[in-house]
Amino acid sequence: MKRLLWLDISKGLAILVVAYFHFFRTYYQYGVLPPADWSNLAGSVLTILRLVWFKVSGLGFHAVGVFIILSGWTLMQSTARRAESGAIACGSWYRARFLRLYPMYWVAHFVYLLSPFVARLEPVDSRIILSLLGLRFIDIQMNFMYLNAAWWYFSMLIQFYLIFPLLFWIARRLGPWRFLLIGCAAGFFARYLLLVVWPQNGLWVLGGFAVCRLPEFALGMALAMWHTRSTARVEWFLLRGAGFVLGLILYPAALQLYHGVYDYIFVDFATGTCCMLEIIGIAGIISLFQGPAKVFGVVGVYSYGLYLIHQPYVIWLGLRIREQPIWMFLLIAVATLAVLSAWGMLLEKATNTLVNKLVSARKTASGT
Repeated sequence: MKRLLWLDISKGLAILVVAYFHFFRTYYQYGVLPPADWSNLAGSVLTILRLVWFKVSGLGFHAVGVFIILSGWTLMQSTARRAESGAIACGSWYRARFLRLYPMYWVAHFVYLLSPFVARLEPVDSRIILSLLGLRFIDIQMNFMYLNAAWWYFSMLIQFYLIFPLLFWIARRLGPWRFLLIGCAAGFFARYLLLVVWPQNGLWVLGGFAVCRLPEFALGMALAMWHTRSTARVEWFLLRGAGFVLGLILYPAALQLYHGVYDYIFVDFATGTCCMLEIIGIAGIISLFQGPAKVFGVVGVYSYGLYLIHQPYVIWLGLRIREQPIWMFLLIAVATLAVLSAWGMLLEKATNTLVNKLVSARKTASGT
C-alpha cells in the first residue's frame, strides 16, 4: 500500500505532542510561572510568551484525539485497498492486526520492567496479567492507568479492532456522510448515558468503553473515504491552510465545551477535530521540505513504539528537572524526544522483524 507522507508526518507530530505533554505536565505539575513583568517591552514580551507556552502546552493531550482520528483513517484506507483485490477473510484480518498490536505491547512491558531511568509509581502485582492481555477496562479504577498510564489507549484500540469489520461494512454500505452521522450519534449517546443518565467513572468515557470515542474514529474512516473519492480537494483543504485556519477559529469554541456536563459530551470530538486540523496543516508545511519531512515521517511510521514506551521515561526525567528554567526544559525536551523516538523505533522495528520471521518459519514448517 502506498503511504501518504503527510499522513505519516501528522502521526509523528501527534505522538511527539503527546509525549511532550506528558513531559510538560511532570515538569510543571508543582511549579509556578515566573512573575509577570509588564514594566518594560522586553519583560512584557517574555511574560506573553510564557503564558502562551503554558496555555498551548496544556492542550497537548488533545493530540490523543488526533491519534484516534488518524487510526480510523489509516485502518479504513488499508482495509479498503485490500478489499479492492478481493474478499477479506475476517480470521486472517484479525490475525494480522493483533500480530501487529500485541507483540510490541508485550515488549513495552518488558522494557518497562527492565529499564533504568523509568518512573515506577505502582507495584508490579497480579494486575499485570490483565495489562498484558490488554483488558485494562476490567476493574477500571484499578487497572486502566496501571504501570504506564498511556497504555489505556491500547485497551480502547483493541475494542475498535474487534468491531472494525462491522464498522467497515456499514461505512461502505452507507457512505461517509451517513456513516459519520451514525457513528457520532452512537458515540454521543453512549457518553450521554455514562455522563448524565447513569454517571460512571470518567475513565469509561475517556476510552474504557471505546464507543464513547467512536465519533473521532468514525471521522477518520469518513475522511479516508472522502480522500479516496476526491483526493485533490481533501488534500487542498487539509494541507494548504484552509483547514488550519478553520481549526484556529473553532478551537476557542471547542474549549468552551469543558464547562458543562452536557457540553462535555461533545468536547473530545470537537477538540480532537480542531487539533487534527492544526497538526495536519503543520504537516502540510513540513512535507514541503525534504529533510524534515523524512524525519517526521519516520517518527510517524514508528509512532506506535514511541507511544508505548515514552511516558515512564519522561516522568522519571521530568521529576528531576523541575528546578530548571523554561528554556532549559525545552532544550532537554527536544533532546529527550529525539532519543525516545530512536529507542521506540529500534524496539518496534526489531519486534516486527522478529514476528515476521517467526510467522514465515511457521508457514514454511506447516507447508502453507
